[in-house]
Amino acid sequence: MKGKPKAKQSEKAVLIESLKATMVGAQALYYTDFTGLNVKRMTDLRRRLKKAGVEYVVIKNTLALRAVNESGLVAQRLKGPTGVVVAKDAITAAKVLSDFAKENDSKPAVKGGIYEGNAVDESLVKKLATLPTREEALSIFAGYLNSIPMMFALALDARKAQLEGSN
Repeated sequence: MKGKPKAKQSEKAVLIESLKATMVGAQALYYTDFTGLNVKRMTDLRRRLKKAGVEYVVIKNTLALRAVNESGLVAQRLKGPTGVVVAKDAITAAKVLSDFAKENDSKPAVKGGIYEGNAVDESLVKKLATLPTREEALSIFAGYLNSIPMMFALALDARKAQLEGSN
């Protein structure tokens, strides 16, 4: 009997260390309630998140809290089934969760989370989902940069035409 609790303790310790290792370098953690999602939908959610470079971990709430708190972050108390989204790119993860929930009766529900060290709620995660991703923002910026020389050339042509017209 004495051997079993130690085995269970080491199992828990391994799960906590694994989640802590997954969280290294994460920009955001989102806590989700996946109640109501069947196995097929859960598999689809995990596939979409993985494709976006996002980890999704289902772990007991007490172990998740310990892992988060031991990582130097402060996690809120969690109730019910919880899946932890561990994201290096918070906006991409929020978009995947938001898009999936729109297609699946608002499931999984976001319970809250941590973004850049601060607690966030469901409404902030939804707002993050509306922002452009890093790649989208860079593309928009590059478009602006590319248009500057063209605008300059058009302005020069207009000025030249103006000067020629006054002669």
